[in-house]
Amino acid sequence: KSTQIELLKGYLESKGYEIVITREPGGTKISEAIRQIILNKEYTEMSPYTELLLYAAARAQLVEEVIRPALNNSKAVICDRFVESSVVYQGIARGMGIDTVYAVNEYALHGLRPQLTILLDLDGEEGIRRKKNQTELDRMEAEGIEFHQHVAAGYRLLAELDPERIMRISATLPIEEIHDRIVAEVEHRLSAHS
Repeated sequence: KSTQIELLKGYLESKGYEIVITREPGGTKISEAIRQIILNKEYTEMSPYTELLLYAAARAQLVEEVIRPALNNSKAVICDRFVESSVVYQGIARGMGIDTVYAVNEYALHGLRPQLTILLDLDGEEGIRRKKNQTELDRMEAEGIEFHQHVAAGYRLLAELDPERIMRISATLPIEEIHDRIVAEVEHRLSAHS
């Protein structure tokens, strides 16, 4: 994700766009404090409801403090995760339901929806293997392999349910090929909005 975000940022900047990059949970002082709670490995007793509401709270702060002001100033926003992550992690993998998670997040988003979501598709085992090579796992990453298989399947389901907005690309493709596919879709959408 990080590589593709940086490549897309560079491409859009070369086209004259001013870019804001965000991450979830986080991106503001308050959202980063919530992130410390959500991802803390010591909080294994956290209920799925608490987890959902904390993610939504962090997202609400990010939308109000960073994303909406950026959009209002004609900047392009690239988010490293957004509402679909909650739909998958809490709604599908935790069993809370897709509709429940979208409903809770309506308050956080105040009608804001991404124009495009890129799904870099990777099976659960490979995703965790890559993460383990990068860093120590946080509370969510440390979940069992079955949980991560539900997450991977959940993302695929969302892409099937909303193919007009969610673009699925195999994360096993070469970096440049992934970038080229993303750029082609972004260009297509930008030309449609011109």
